[in-house]
Amino acid sequence: MDRSPLLEPFHTHAADALVAFDFDGTLAPIVEDPDAASPMAGAVSALERLAARVGEVAVVSGRTLDFLERWFPEPSAVTLVGLYGLESRRQGDRADHPSAGVWREVVSDLAERARRHGPDGMDVEPKGLSITLHYRRRPDVEPAVRDWAERAAGATGLSVRSAKMSVELHPPIDEDKGTVLHRLAGFHTGPVLFAGDDVGDVPAFDALGGLAAAGRPVLAIVVDGPEVPSTLRRRADLLVDGPAEVADIVLSLAG
Repeated sequence: MDRSPLLEPFHTHAADALVAFDFDGTLAPIVEDPDAASPMAGAVSALERLAARVGEVAVVSGRTLDFLERWFPEPSAVTLVGLYGLESRRQGDRADHPSAGVWREVVSDLAERARRHGPDGMDVEPKGLSITLHYRRRPDVEPAVRDWAERAAGATGLSVRSAKMSVELHPPIDEDKGTVLHRLAGFHTGPVLFAGDDVGDVPAFDALGGLAAAGRPVLAIVVDGPEVPSTLRRRADLLVDGPAEVADIVLSLAG
């Protein structure tokens, strides 16, 4: 498929454009050890070049801000949004969501309980303001992990969110990739692109739909793979085959 017509608005209206990407499964291949994930070769330098020619480049992820800064340290011009909007760094300013701070101790305590009392085979990834419970190494324990997460949510007040081969527990704050994308789009007047691959990206695609209904040019890129639900594929203006194709798109936009 010729992608040029879809990408053309981001060349002709580059100065007013917002270009945003998920991290895992979009910029970086999915790997068994979450801490070992890294962007495709050349993607980081291309994003930095792109940030110099468009209105704003953002990485919007469920990862922590500290994790994302491994690849985009200060003084990078790339906006980083971690934990689905609970942490961010934009134009050099770091900030937590104003309602998030009180939940750090709750999450810390829960992470310790998960390590001690969670199902065998469940991997625990504390993220400061949220926690991810993985079953990628042991898909057979998915029911036990989900049950444990639901009971933990009832005891702590945290909210459960599904993700790829994992369950996440978040503070009950009305913040997700959709609210993030809508807020960032408000700083610009041009076209908006978002690329993602997971159920956690659905709110961002919903936000694109709202912007399109208001007359804004948008481009929804879904990164296909064996774990991508068919409902997400149907949201795509452009369906691409893995992070390598996303890197090619970034390179094309960056010139």
